[in-house]
Amino acid sequence: MENKLRQLYTLQLIDNSLDELEELKGDLPHQVRTLEEKHQEIETRRREQEQIMRNAFTERDSADTDILTLREKLSKYKAQQFEVRNNKEYDALTREMDHAQVTIVRLEKAMTDLENVATRARTEVEQAQTSAEALAAHLEEKRRELAEVSKETEDEELKYRHERQKVVARIPREDLVIYERIRKAKKGRAVVGVKRGACGGCFNRVPPQKLLELRQHKHVYTCERCGRILVSDEIVEHTTQKA
Repeated sequence: MENKLRQLYTLQLIDNSLDELEELKGDLPHQVRTLEEKHQEIETRRREQEQIMRNAFTERDSADTDILTLREKLSKYKAQQFEVRNNKEYDALTREMDHAQVTIVRLEKAMTDLENVATRARTEVEQAQTSAEALAAHLEEKRRELAEVSKETEDEELKYRHERQKVVARIPREDLVIYERIRKAKKGRAVVGVKRGACGGCFNRVPPQKLLELRQHKHVYTCERCGRILVSDEIVEHTTQKA
């Protein structure tokens, strides 16, 4: 149990160092992530509008083809009017002609509507393209700035990440899950020492009995107020000196 507590506190010290290196980058990582998300949203919208435009043009062309076919039929029907032999044939031909004319009117209106849809979509695509290009340029600039800052701390960061991997490998998965959950909830500080009889995270007073139990290293204790994992002064001193 004592070794587990030492490993957890060692992991906390490493994460503290990584957090400090991350702070040196300022708001750049967040800016880059935000710009990447915005760029992705614009690209998604652009692709959607391109698909709408293509579909509208395809449907418009299909309607145009149908109109040409119907007009050919109308010419054929008109020629057949002079060849009918009775009123029944004439009425049937007239119905076909009327249906073709109504369909042509409907398709012509649909073509106009589809043309409007395609035009609006094309405008959206052009606007999205312009926005995406401007955003991409800004994103590239921020990425270069972040790369320059990261380069200054790259070696140190790699060293800490390598050490972190070694420590994580020694900690049981269930304990690691708890550690990460507390760390996320408590702004990075999951394991703290006891300072002057109080929690090193929230400064809530730790009962004397629990202080004695902490020094025995037989169990994992958490602060009654903030829920952080508590470790004894001995572990803090020994681990810090070793680090």
